Amino acid sequence: MNGSPAGVVVVGAGLGGIRVAESLRSNDYRGPITLIGAEAHPPYDRPPLSKSVLLGKDDRVDLKPADYFSDSSVTLRIGERVCEISPADHTVTVQRLDDEAIRETIAYESLVLATGLVPRALPGTDGVAGVHVLRTIDDALALRAEMGQASRAVVVGAGFIGCEVAASMIRSGLAVTLIEPAPSPLAAALGTGIGDLITRMHVANGVDVRTGVGVEEVVSDGAKVTGVRLADGTEVAADIVVVGIGSTPVTDYLDGSGIELAPRESGGGIACDQHGQTSVPDVYALGDVANWRTEEGGTRRVEHWTHTVEQATVVAHRIAQTDAMIPAAPPYFWSDQYDLKIQVLGRPEATDDLHLVDDDGTKFLAYYSRDGVLTGVVGAGKVGAVMKTRPKLLTPTPIAELLG
Repeated sequence: MNGSPAGVVVVGAGLGGIRVAESLRSNDYRGPITLIGAEAHPPYDRPPLSKSVLLGKDDRVDLKPADYFSDSSVTLRIGERVCEISPADHTVTVQRLDDEAIRETIAYESLVLATGLVPRALPGTDGVAGVHVLRTIDDALALRAEMGQASRAVVVGAGFIGCEVAASMIRSGLAVTLIEPAPSPLAAALGTGIGDLITRMHVANGVDVRTGVGVEEVVSDGAKVTGVRLADGTEVAADIVVVGIGSTPVTDYLDGSGIELAPRESGGGIACDQHGQTSVPDVYALGDVANWRTEEGGTRRVEHWTHTVEQATVVAHRIAQTDAMIPAAPPYFWSDQYDLKIQVLGRPEATDDLHLVDDDGTKFLAYYSRDGVLTGVVGAGKVGAVMKTRPKLLTPTPIAELLG
C-alpha cells in the first residue's frame, strides 16, 4: 500500500510506536510515517529501567540505532507532545515542550495513539526531594544518582515495578523496606499463594517486607524525605522513597476530539475494537493506553511488553491493508528479580484455583484453573516448563490433564 501524502502519524515514541512503524515498513507501506514523542529521547525499552539501568549496567536502552529512522524513512519528532486532535480535519496539533508557544498542525491519513501511562503520585509528596516514581529513563537515572548517596530506601507498592526496584536497590547495597497494603506482593494480580512465594524470595535476599499496611504520610525535614509513617503508626526511616502504586492512561489530549474512552471500572484508557480501531475513523490505539475488545466480547487494558508488540502488529496490518494471519498466542509477561525470571503465561486471576506443582524453596511452578479449565501458568526460574504449556492455553484444557 502506498499511502496518501499525509501518511501515518504515531503519537507516542515508545515500544508500541516504533513497532508500528517497523511493521508498516515490513508490510510494504511506502507512505510517510511520523513518530511523535513527548520525551527528549529516541524510542527506548522500559523494562530495563528498573533493573539494568538502576544497577548501573546501562545508560541507554534504545530500541533502534540512530540511523534506523533515516534508513526507514521514518520522521522522528521528539520533545513534542500532541495537545489536540481533530478527527474531522484529520489533523493533530503538536506543541514543543521547550517552548509551548510553538505549535504546528500535522495532517494524517491514519493516526495511531500509543501514549502510555503516567505514574500515580503519593499524596502530599509534591516538592519533597528524595521521593521518586519510575516511568522514564530520566526517572531511572535520577533515582540511580540518589541511590549512590543513600543507605536506606522505602518502596511503596509491591506490584511488579515495586518488586523489581526493591530487588535492584538491595543488590546495590541499600537497606530496603517494601510496603504493600494488600496481604502480599502481587496479590491483586496473582493472589496470595504466589504472593507469599514472592515475599519469601525478597525476604531471603534481605528486603524488609511489610504487607497488610499502607502509608499514612511521607515524613520530611521540610525539604528532603526522612521516612514514611505507616497506617499502624510505625515510622520507617528512609533517604529515598520510590512510589509504585499504579499508573493512569495518558488521554488528556483527547478532550473535545470525540474519541471514546473506556469506563474506569473496565480499566479506563481509549476504547477500541478487537483490531485497535477507536470510535472515530482512521484512528487506532494500542499499548498501555488502549482498552481493546476481546474475542469473548469483554474489554481489556493490558500493561505488558509482549501485548504491546502484538497489538502493534495487528494495527500495522490493518493500516497497510494486508491479509496476513497473525498467529494466536496466549498473553505473556515476565519480571526479572534477583537471578530469577518470573513468568506469567495466559490469563490467571487472583480468584482462580492455584495448583503449586513444583517448589524447591527458591524456584517454583504453578498452574491456575477456573471451573476445571487451565487459565494460566506462573513460574520462577522455570523458563522451559512455563513455555512448553503455551499450546495448552490456546484451547480449553482441563487442569486434570496437567495434574494427572
